[in-house]
Amino acid sequence: MPLPQQLRDESDFDQLPHNIPVSATIADIEEKKGFIDYFRFVIEVKTKGGSKYLIYRRYREFFNLHQTLEARYSPEDPEKPGPNTCILPPLPGKVYIGNKQEIAESRIPELNTYMKRLLGFPAWFLLDEAIRMFFYQTEQDSQHQPRALRRLRPPTRKVKAETVKPKMDLFSSPRAEAIFDFRGNGKAELNLKRGEVIFLLRRVNADWLEGTVNNQTGIFPESFVKIIKPLPESDSEGESGGHTYSCLHCCLLTPSGVITRDVCVQEALTIQPAYKELLSRMRDVFKEDDIALNYRDPQGDLIRILDDEDIQLMIKESRALHDHGSDGCFADAFAVFPPAAR
Repeated sequence: MPLPQQLRDESDFDQLPHNIPVSATIADIEEKKGFIDYFRFVIEVKTKGGSKYLIYRRYREFFNLHQTLEARYSPEDPEKPGPNTCILPPLPGKVYIGNKQEIAESRIPELNTYMKRLLGFPAWFLLDEAIRMFFYQTEQDSQHQPRALRRLRPPTRKVKAETVKPKMDLFSSPRAEAIFDFRGNGKAELNLKRGEVIFLLRRVNADWLEGTVNNQTGIFPESFVKIIKPLPESDSEGESGGHTYSCLHCCLLTPSGVITRDVCVQEALTIQPAYKELLSRMRDVFKEDDIALNYRDPQGDLIRILDDEDIQLMIKESRALHDHGSDGCFADAFAVFPPAAR
């Protein structure tokens, strides 16, 4: 059977916008409980421009997409496809009886193949509104916290059994910030808390990284973090021309003890962050609304921060302390206290 419409050459690929999905893989399944319990597929989508994101789709949404595409593009005679028609890949059929989790698991290989073939069609097909909406990351998708993503894990999760802690210049080292909590599956995987800074050691595969946080070394999925300074492409890293980041070592004094977090600030200290921005960030990190901001001055005394002028003074003093540092970051210069401890 001739399939000229289903072969995408290089020039055809060049016509695609950078935000068009070009590959999609099911990373896991998740159970959604409610009036009717069901499982949905966690899908990692990659675009032509190189970005990655997660979407969450039920089998029903695959089925509806397939019916829409069949109505629009299936030729009347499969033996004689006309212009702007396609022979769609087969979609696994509906199953009405059985264990829902087992049914969802069994569909994964076929749905991966279905998406791979679907995204291999010509540019005019991928620009269809139904295709773009199916693979588009909605606001609900972006706000959902992913779980294990077990199908993206590397084949082996052994970490080098080295007890020697690597010496690092913290503020020039490759690092990332956790944007979701992550619970590791076994000793080889790190436990991450949102807002923590992870210092990167190496890339395990396309989806997993190895790093260190809180004196622990292990691997973790890249989709749970925001890269601040990427790993070098080769052993020798040249001068990096990207943005400068600063790191705050923050403390929250509570009746039960002190909670610490390493928090990244996305501005260089040559740019003064606003008091309201820092206050909002601390509230978000510690999940505590009623707090007061303080910083530790060069003499070790705590100074209350009330406005932007106090921020300016803090930066001036902490930059003086780190004059010989790489980027003037003010680690250990920030403290957060609830009203009861003021």
